[in-house]
Amino acid sequence: MPPVEELFGLIGSAGITKYSCVVVVGSTSGLLEPIPFAFYATAGITRVAITLLYAGVRNVAILDGGYDKWVYEGKPVSTEPVTPTPVTYDGKVNKDMLVSTEYVYEAIGKSIIIDARDEVVYNCIMQEPWCKYVGHIPTAKNLPTPSLWNVKTDGNGKVVYITYKDIVALWIMAWNVIGCNWYKEIIVYCGVGGYASTTYFILKEVLGYPNVKFYDGSAQEWTFSGMPVEC
Repeated sequence: MPPVEELFGLIGSAGITKYSCVVVVGSTSGLLEPIPFAFYATAGITRVAITLLYAGVRNVAILDGGYDKWVYEGKPVSTEPVTPTPVTYDGKVNKDMLVSTEYVYEAIGKSIIIDARDEVVYNCIMQEPWCKYVGHIPTAKNLPTPSLWNVKTDGNGKVVYITYKDIVALWIMAWNVIGCNWYKEIIVYCGVGGYASTTYFILKEVLGYPNVKFYDGSAQEWTFSGMPVEC
């Protein structure tokens, strides 16, 4: 996360207060191969959303399908510039939301740890370029973030837009990983914090799990710190 003063200044310059209702809109289109840019863009929407939640904005939502679905369905758009009225943002940082490498290490075997990366990464078949070595955090269970999405393509390998699976499907997917441990601490991580932001948002803000933590450093920080992994 950025330094608090910089973050608060940016939020205030957008005219946002801690009481604002904020809907985050972004791109959900693009290519999937050789690099899944459409997935990364979609995860970027929730990255913004959880950053606002971290900063203390109380009511944050995302536009399902993003700007691309909005345009695809013929909804109105504007080219007029919007100049917000700056405010002095005075929210309170939610420090309990983020956990450190040391915290995660102590939580192994106690908390539910969720690896939000693709199965091929979780199962040590592929190494991400930002990680020092393959493997997942010991005891971590896999809930790949892309599995939470419905992907509409144009037939030529390009994504038109991405939406989330319906609430029942999301409940079932979460239950298959978490089970009946509703109040147990859940720690979510991925490669560098993008996919994990999506899984965090779904578990905490959509499904209402009460005790979800976000390991922002994720596998990158974990592996470059020389921490143990398993396959």
